[in-house]
Parts: sequence; structure tokens; C-alpha cells
Amino acid sequence: MEQNEGRIFPVEYALEMILIFDRTGAVSYMNAVARKKLGYEGDYCDRKIGDIFPNAFKDVLDDNAAQNLFETEPQNLVAYRKNLTCFPVEAKLVRSEIEPTIYICMANDILEKEFLSREIEQVRQEAQQAMKVKSEFVANVTHELRTPVNGVLGNVLELLDSVTDAKTVKSLRLIERCCGDMNKIINNILDFSKLEAGKFVLEPNRFHFRNMLDYVKSHHTNKITEKGLGFFMTVSPQIPEYVIGDELRIVQILNNLLSNALKFTSVGKITLEVVRTARVNDKIELFFIIKDTGIGIDKADKDKLFQSFSQVDASISRKYGGTGLGLNICKQLVELMGGKIEVESEKNKGSTFSFSIWTGISKEDENTLTQTEDTRPSLTLSSSADEEEGEIDSVRIYGTAENLENLNRNLSKLILCVEMENWEKAEMFMETIRQLTEGAPREVSRAILRLKMAIQKENYEKASAGFEELNKLITC
Repeated sequence: MEQNEGRIFPVEYALEMILIFDRTGAVSYMNAVARKKLGYEGDYCDRKIGDIFPNAFKDVLDDNAAQNLFETEPQNLVAYRKNLTCFPVEAKLVRSEIEPTIYICMANDILEKEFLSREIEQVRQEAQQAMKVKSEFVANVTHELRTPVNGVLGNVLELLDSVTDAKTVKSLRLIERCCGDMNKIINNILDFSKLEAGKFVLEPNRFHFRNMLDYVKSHHTNKITEKGLGFFMTVSPQIPEYVIGDELRIVQILNNLLSNALKFTSVGKITLEVVRTARVNDKIELFFIIKDTGIGIDKADKDKLFQSFSQVDASISRKYGGTGLGLNICKQLVELMGGKIEVESEKNKGSTFSFSIWTGISKEDENTLTQTEDTRPSLTLSSSADEEEGEIDSVRIYGTAENLENLNRNLSKLILCVEMENWEKAEMFMETIRQLTEGAPREVSRAILRLKMAIQKENYEKASAGFEELNKLITC
């Protein structure tokens, strides 16, 4: 320990540099760290604080100078060693409470900190450059992929106009569908790349809101009804005819959520509801609810839904397909529109996706809305949630009247697809029938398995025989 006139300084081995000096700038004490870093080995008695911090201290230090130098916050200074080399420090000056003419300077060497900061900045710049290169690469690759895919698709469409052979037409339709799926994947990858790079820009415009919803509905109605599902859409009368927003991206979000609902639902119905939840000046908040009665998910798996390249489990991807990008893109698009997206779901009870976005309204539409919104009726639903849940539960239980009615309806559609040798749709109805017969007697389950294998092998004779067998077991 360093001693001075019988006094022991407990800061001798502190981790920071500590220097004590008077109003004339004469240094009376340096602790061990200060002596080592500054290159003094006890011969600092004739040194001035201005020798160590020449750019900050004068020979004589008055109260005003001390106050102006440090005030209350630490400052970045340059400390000079005995050999006149220098290094950066973060220093703070305090006045001694015992003797007002004595000052204490506490300083930390920040050379390593500055070095690490430069290293971090370099790594950040390299990461930004790598992200830019990756984004450009993905954009170039997706554009290059589009060319051959669209070339194949164009030739297929030309052939479809001239080919009459049923087997060839079926193959061409399959190629057409594959090209469409490939274009969807390419678009998802390109959107994801732009969003990750922060280069995605919304393009708001004034559009007719209900016409947009009609377009979305027409795009999905046939596919949903072909699967034997109900499809219902409700729009609040409090929403104006025209809104200002990125119509293309709103359609993209709705198409993605409705496609997922269709993909994972074999029994029941899909509903789309839109309400207005808030208004601030010329902005309104729209709230969308997409509800299905599909397979649902466990609560523990909900966080995986909106992660990029993520599926709830591997079997989902194998059975239903998908890249795991759709919901992540929806989440980012919704957030760009000032809203958020959430999901409520229960295994085998269906899922409810909801999201909010903020859209604008023009001055003309705002005046019209103000005049009419107080007289419009409130939104009412045709049935309660409890009634709907009870109805769907009844459909799922094998042997109930609702279950058998749905089974017969889907069996009729199945045999029609078999007769037309539309095996793709036959497999879709087969999956619905399988879900409707869960918990059925053993002989029914075996008949289901035999029919499913015959359809997968596209064997008309065995599929017809399997249908007759299953139909008899169900109607007995």
C-alpha cells in the first residue's frame, strides 16, 4: 500500500487510474495502475496534470475551469505517457470533500474498447455487405428461375388448346399446376429477401374495399366448396367503400391465410370476417378474422408459426407441403402496415388467425363516412361460437347424423372423381373421408385403407370395388 504522511490510500490497487492533484496542477499521488500505464515508477512528484492531459488541463486550475472541463459526466480524453506516447481514456474529475483545493481524476483506459468498437463496426459493415450480396443473388436467381418456368407454362397452355387425349391433358394440367406452385415459391422467396434486407416498400393507393374482398372470395370459393366445406364472409357496414392502402399486399395476406385454412381443413367451414375497430383522423384500423375448423395446433407450437422456414413439425411439410415462409411474410407485411397478427388454436379444434392493419381514407370518403356511420346498423353474426363448435364436434364423431350426412356427401363426390379419373381430387376427398371415420369400427378402417391405396395407385377397378365395400359398411 502507498503511504503519504502516515495515511494509507485504499485505492492503490483499484482497477482504474487515479490521480490526485491540487489547484496548481501538481500531481501528489498516482495509484499502481496509473504509474504502470503512464510509465512512472515513483518519480511523478514534479509532474503536472497538464503533462498527462495537455489538451484538457492548464498549469493552474480554477473552479470555473474544473466545472467546464468535466461537469458531471465522464469525458473522452487523451492521456500522455512519460515517453510522450498517448492512448485514449474515459475520465471523470471530482473535488475532494475534505480539502476543496484538491482534485481527484479517475480514468479508464479505453484503447481496447475503441479497438473492439472498430472491429464491431467492421463486422457490421461486412454483414451489411453480405446481406446486400445475398439479396442481389436471391433476386437474380428468382428472376432467372421465372424465365424457364414461364416458358414451360406458356408451352403447356398452347398444347392444352390443341391436345384432346384425356391422359395427355391430365399430364399437362399437372405440369400447369406445378408451374403455378413454382411461381408462388419464387415470389415468396423474393418477398422474404426484400423484407429481410429492409428494401420492401408498400405502394398505397385508393381502392374499392368490397370489390377487393369479392375478388379474394371468388379466388377461393370453388376450391373450398369442391372440398365440401362451407365458406362465409362478413364485412362490417362501418367500413367505407374506398380505403387507401396497398391492395396487392392485403390480398396477398388474405390469400395466404385462406389457402392455409383450406389446406388444413377437411371438415366444417371457413369464415372471413372484417370489422373496423378504430379511427384516428384520416386513418382507420381494420381487423380481419379468418377462422377454420381444421387440424389446429398445440399451444406450445404457436410461436413456430411465424418464424421463417419453420413448420410446426416435419410431418406438416411432408403431408401438406409449403416452404414455411408464408406466415413469416404475412407477419412482416402486417407490421409494415402498422398492425399485428395473432393466432388462437387448439389441436383438432381449428384455428383462428386475426390481424389488424391501418388504412387511410380520402377527404371525400371521410365526409361520406362521417355522414353515414352513425346510421348504419351494427354487425351481427348468424350464430354463436358455442353453436358452431357443437355442430363441428358432432360432425367429427363417427355415427352421428351430421357425420353420416357429410360422409355420404363426400363419398358421392369421391366416386364421381373416380369415374372421371380425376385422382388428384379423389385423394382430397379421401383425406376428408378418413378424418370423418376416425374412431369407426375396425372393418370400416380397413376398408378406408384399401380404398385409399387403390386411389393412390389410380386403379379404377379396385377403387370402384373399395367404394362399394365402404358404402355398404357405412349404410348398414
